[in-house]
Amino acid sequence: MPSRPDYRAMLDTAIEEARIGLAEGGIPIGAALFHRDGRLLGRGHNRRVQEGDPSVHGETDAFRKAGRQRGYRDTIMVTTLAPCWYCSGLVRQFGIGAVVMGESVNFQGGAEWLREHGIEVVDLNDDTCIRMLGDWIAANPEVWNEDIGEE
Repeated sequence: MPSRPDYRAMLDTAIEEARIGLAEGGIPIGAALFHRDGRLLGRGHNRRVQEGDPSVHGETDAFRKAGRQRGYRDTIMVTTLAPCWYCSGLVRQFGIGAVVMGESVNFQGGAEWLREHGIEVVDLNDDTCIRMLGDWIAANPEVWNEDIGEE
């Protein structure tokens, strides 16, 4: 029986990306796409503020940086936050096999919808992720609401 990937170590990569985004003056959400065997395929962070592009979420940045793959069933999207509807759609569209999220306290996004459609979703409920984004949201509520499509 194959061993379970080290989700904690994978999350550390996404947290590093979130911290890079925060240091750049952006929203601290990071992500990484891994093969199920643990190989890192791509990593990225939310760049909406830095690039003025509403489509550059952490998951989309990591996905783009992974480049073309023959298939995605054996990949794991690791993200510091539950994926929004846009990023949840990306997971479904390309058949990404699993999503590991650092937290869903600050935002629940499409996690339950992904589960309902057979995607393995793991919530690590990580204190670092909860605090980092929670503190940022408290200091930047208008930018946060823009990011999640709220008026």
